Amino acid sequence: MSGTVNNTTGTSTNTNPTANKSTAVTKNDFLKLLIAQMKNQDPLNPMDGTQYVSELAQFSSLEEMQNMNDNLNTSINANYTLTQSINNTLAANLIGKEVKVTASDVTYSGQNSTTIGYTLPNTASDVTITITNSAGAVVRTMNRMPEMSGDNQLSWNFTDDNGSKLPKDTYTFTVNATDANGTSMTTNLFKLGTIQGVNYTDSGTTFTIDGSTYNLSDVLGIINGGN
Repeated sequence: MSGTVNNTTGTSTNTNPTANKSTAVTKNDFLKLLIAQMKNQDPLNPMDGTQYVSELAQFSSLEEMQNMNDNLNTSINANYTLTQSINNTLAANLIGKEVKVTASDVTYSGQNSTTIGYTLPNTASDVTITITNSAGAVVRTMNRMPEMSGDNQLSWNFTDDNGSKLPKDTYTFTVNATDANGTSMTTNLFKLGTIQGVNYTDSGTTFTIDGSTYNLSDVLGIINGGN
């Protein structure tokens, strides 16, 4: 004899109506509890006056703290809006100015040259700059670069090792610096460029500098007054 067994599967659901509710007690909840306590007290054994005063004091303290928190949040939001407005106004005034910006990329769109640079923590023994195109191919190697401690910068005319003009592209430069013992040194890279536009985004203010986009925090300094 054979029989058929039907397997029935079910999906478990959360039947707790308060599972997703906040457990924080607001001043209105506190007041409702206090009123309910007063309504349902035993007439033959009424609530002690001292306890009543104590609970009123707790309610007053809770309300005061919540009001202070609301006022603080309002003040913080107002200050943030004011700061953003000031930053946006100041940022717009930077259009046309030449700036020093943290960067390792240079966009060539037909200009005659660009200024790139690096910062050394100490005097180096040897410094080499390598420039690659967007495909990762090396197009220029510069040996025996300035070795002084601090900022060092040079002008590059977008030519390769043979002196031929390179095509329009975005190029990346790296700096390899070593000390007298041949130990690699940390270098901070930068370039000089002109701010062409300001963009206001949800994540903050950005600048368009020589065709590339940078954050406000990337700008290290203003070189001149621009136009």
